Amino acid sequence: MKNLDHYLEKAIGNIEEDRKITRELLDDVVRYLSKNEENHRSVGLTAAKYVETLQRSNAQLVSVATMIQKEQEKNADGLSDDDKADIFDMLQGGDEEDE
Repeated sequence: MKNLDHYLEKAIGNIEEDRKITRELLDDVVRYLSKNEENHRSVGLTAAKYVETLQRSNAQLVSVATMIQKEQEKNADGLSDDDKADIFDMLQGGDEEDE
């Protein structure tokens, strides 16, 4: 099975491509609407759907970013229990030397 990074990159690529296409379609609708006030009745709902699509893609990007952040936090290099014990021992030993 491919790793999470591969799927996240693919998802981001798909989201960006969908946003690009939707933005182009929305731009076309806006140009059409600007030509005649009556055009609002015929394509207003379509324009609203394009905006909803862009909003959903924003939510998808936030979800992907959250997944990436969780994965990075999970993989963050922290101190192991042994490292912590060694540091504690060193600090304890340092106090004895000062006395």
